[in-house]
Amino acid sequence: MAMNERNDTKKSYKKPELLLPAGSLEVLKIAVLYGADAVYIGGEAYSLRAKAVNFTEEEMDEGIRFAHAHGAKVYVTANIYAHNADLDGIAAYFTRIEEMEEKPDALLIADLGVFAAAKRILPDMELHVSTQANTTNYESARMWYELGAKRVVCARELSLKEIRELKNRMPEDMELEAFVHGAMCISYSGRCLLSNYFTGRDANKGACTHPCRWQYALVEENRPGEYLPIDEDGHGTYILNSKDLCMVAHIPELVGSGIDSFKVEGRMKTALYVAAAARTYRQAIDDFFTDEALYESRIAYYNEQIADCTFRGFTTGFYFGRPDAKAHVYENSDYIKNYTYLGYVEEKRTDADGTFLRLTQKNKFSVGETIEIMTPKGDNIMTAVLRMKDEEGNAISSCPHSKQIFWVELSQDADAFDILRRKES
Repeated sequence: MAMNERNDTKKSYKKPELLLPAGSLEVLKIAVLYGADAVYIGGEAYSLRAKAVNFTEEEMDEGIRFAHAHGAKVYVTANIYAHNADLDGIAAYFTRIEEMEEKPDALLIADLGVFAAAKRILPDMELHVSTQANTTNYESARMWYELGAKRVVCARELSLKEIRELKNRMPEDMELEAFVHGAMCISYSGRCLLSNYFTGRDANKGACTHPCRWQYALVEENRPGEYLPIDEDGHGTYILNSKDLCMVAHIPELVGSGIDSFKVEGRMKTALYVAAAARTYRQAIDDFFTDEALYESRIAYYNEQIADCTFRGFTTGFYFGRPDAKAHVYENSDYIKNYTYLGYVEEKRTDADGTFLRLTQKNKFSVGETIEIMTPKGDNIMTAVLRMKDEEGNAISSCPHSKQIFWVELSQDADAFDILRRKES
C-alpha cells in the first residue's frame, strides 16, 4: 500500500479495538494494563478452551470490574457447539450472567441454539458471532445481523480483499472482528475432528488435544508398516502443523479492510505472551494513527518485540491470498522461545531491610542472575537479582518450586504488574 493510500486509510477509518485473550484473572489484568481495549475470557464451562484455567463467577466479576475501571471491555465466550444435554446448563449459566451486578460487555457465540438462548435470557446483551461459525460472506453476516448480532468474527480463511467487500456490503452498524495474531488451526474455521477421533476429547466443546502438532507418516494400505516420506526432516513430518499468524507489519492493510477489532489468539498462553502481544500491537496501532512515517520506521522494532512471545514461526495466513504450503506449515512441533516467563510483580514492599517484590514462581531463577523487567510503558530493563526470601522471610538462593510464593530484591526499580523474564541464548 502506497503512503498516500495509507494517509487516506487513517482518515477514513476509526482506530480499531485491540482485543486480547485472558485465560485467568491475572492475565486479564496484564492484558488491560499492557494495552488491550478489550479482553475475551471463558467461564468454567461452555467456552472452547476447557484446558485453560478459565474464570469462576467470582473471578469473572472481579475481572469485569477491573477492566471497566481501566476503560476496557470484557467479552465472555460461550462458543461451544451445544448438544441437547448442554442446553439446560447453558440457560442456567446465562441466567447467572443476567443476575450479575457488573455484566460483561458482550457474549461470543457460534451455535444458533445458544444464540437463541442468549437472546431470550439476556435481551439487552451485545452478542458477537464466533469465528467457529465460519462467516465467509456478507449474506451470512447480514443473517446474523437480522438475528440480533452486533459483530461477527471473520473466518480465518478470508483474504483482506474479501473482508473489505464483506464490510462494504454489511449494515453500517455491524462490526467486524478478525484475528491478527496467534495460532492458526489447520481445520476450516477451527472445526477439527482429529482430537475427538484420536482421544475422545472434542475440540468443538473446548477439549482439543492439538493432534495437528503431532508427528505423522504416510502408509499405503497394501504396504502396512512401510512408512513413506512426506517432505520429512530430522525432527519428523508435520503435515498439519501451521505457523502462527502475525500481522503487526501490516496494520495499514488491516485498517484499510475495515476491520473494527484486531483479535489476538491465545487463551491458554502465559501472561508474558499476552503482555508482549498487547504492548507491541498497542504501539503499532497508536504509531500508525499518530504518524504513518513513524509506523513505517518502527516495523523492524515491532517484529523484534513480537518475537518475545513463544511462537512457531510466522505467517500472514490467508490475508494476501491462499498461502503456499511451505510458507504456511511449520517444520516441527517445537515452539521458538526467546524468553522464559519468571513471574509478575504482585506487590511491592519497602521496609528497614530494603525494597522487595512479591512473585508467584512461573519458572526457576536464582540470586546472582541477570534478568529483565518488562513494563507496560514499553521499557525493557536489565537487572540483577540481589536477594530472595521465602514467605516467612528466610533467605533463599533460588525459587525452585512451581507456584512458590517468594520475595525478591532487584538492582533496578520495578512496580506492580511489571513482568520478570529471562533472555534465552
